[in-house]
Amino acid sequence: MSDNNDDIDLALDDIFAEPPRPSTPKPTFAVYTRQNSKLNGWSQIKIRLVGTHPLWGNYLWNAARAFASYLDENPELYQNRSVLELGAGGGLPSIVAAKNGAQQVVITDYPDDELVENMSHNVEANIPIQERSHISVQGYVWGRPVDSLLSIVKNATPGFDLIILSDLIFNHSQHDALLTTCESAISLKLNKQPPPSVLVFYTHHRPHLAHRDMLFFTKARERGWICEEILTEIFPPMFPKDSGEEIVRSTVHGWRLLRIS
Repeated sequence: MSDNNDDIDLALDDIFAEPPRPSTPKPTFAVYTRQNSKLNGWSQIKIRLVGTHPLWGNYLWNAARAFASYLDENPELYQNRSVLELGAGGGLPSIVAAKNGAQQVVITDYPDDELVENMSHNVEANIPIQERSHISVQGYVWGRPVDSLLSIVKNATPGFDLIILSDLIFNHSQHDALLTTCESAISLKLNKQPPPSVLVFYTHHRPHLAHRDMLFFTKARERGWICEEILTEIFPPMFPKDSGEEIVRSTVHGWRLLRIS
């Protein structure tokens, strides 16, 4: 072997060259503007979204916008009450409730550092520091024990008066886990007016699987919930090139779930 070979670099990166890895997309921002200009106080909420994420936290979904407007128009559901949001993503509905007088707001999503940090950022960006003591951000896995969530609630009766599920039921394998958490976390003080409830807003993003989305409510009824549709609202489709009837993919549905006993 020639001595000239002594200068050859045999590093694996040179032998098996790979294309450079794409940089992680930067966070994006979305603005929610209050629809009712006659309401006092704030006018907009700016939500930061993670650049990309396998759990879809990088979108401000139409259901979240519809949720924010609905909560803004119906403050009696949460003012001076406790609120829990599951799978919050950017946390827009929770932030609306917090800004409009909720007594306690717990904002949760999967315990991923990036998601949790992003929810915390949105709280800090939209809620003055002197008003944040009633807001908590936590990582939480659906279906797991809710002790860490209930420990935050300062009500005499444990449990949340309002639970927010925004665009979650397309995740069909998690229906039972979501319902388990709602059953464990909802306040049992049923004589309150309005009574404690779970609000479920969603879009059929895959029209051919709409029947599977709706199984969430079938399971809920079997487990002792009263389920009623309370809202439909049409938005521009989030992904215009997706397959399926556009009007189905453009419509946000809102449902209220109440416990029978």
